[in-house]
Amino acid sequence: MTRAALILAAGALAVLALGSGGSASTIAPCRGSQLSGTFRVVPGSAGAGNIVYDLKLRNRSKVTCFVSGLAGLRLLGRTGRALPTHVRPTFRGEPTAVRVVLRPGAAAHANARFSPDVPGVGEPVSGKQCEPTAYRVRVMPPPGGSTLVAPVTPPTPVCEHGGMSLNVLSASAP
Repeated sequence: MTRAALILAAGALAVLALGSGGSASTIAPCRGSQLSGTFRVVPGSAGAGNIVYDLKLRNRSKVTCFVSGLAGLRLLGRTGRALPTHVRPTFRGEPTAVRVVLRPGAAAHANARFSPDVPGVGEPVSGKQCEPTAYRVRVMPPPGGSTLVAPVTPPTPVCEHGGMSLNVLSASAP
């Protein structure tokens, strides 16, 4: 599928997701308090020094809201201490203005690709892992305010000083 077709399909999904949930102008951005989240390994995704984790944000509130774009992430250690985190878009120039409307119970997701074991410049190359293990991730859902914290399953180090490429949020299958 071409990039233009993907953009059109994403726009159509956003329009369909609106349904009878209200007009686009009356739906507010999702706030962290309205969402629950997970950050889980995608089974079978490990290879060539990389792995993919799926970020899923579910609307746990009783009102429809929306997310749009690239989520802000901050990896957290076992005690909640902030770890190095550097998120970049998977595809430079990828459209980030697609609105994903989340009715109560609906979810959006994005895939994050990173290396859990190949050190970057300035990281230990032997005898120690590249970065401390991340047990949770603080998520800033775009474009709203506030944050939520999601478990990292399984916990993992993120090499290259917390470097990861992240897709923009899109609607999850029911």
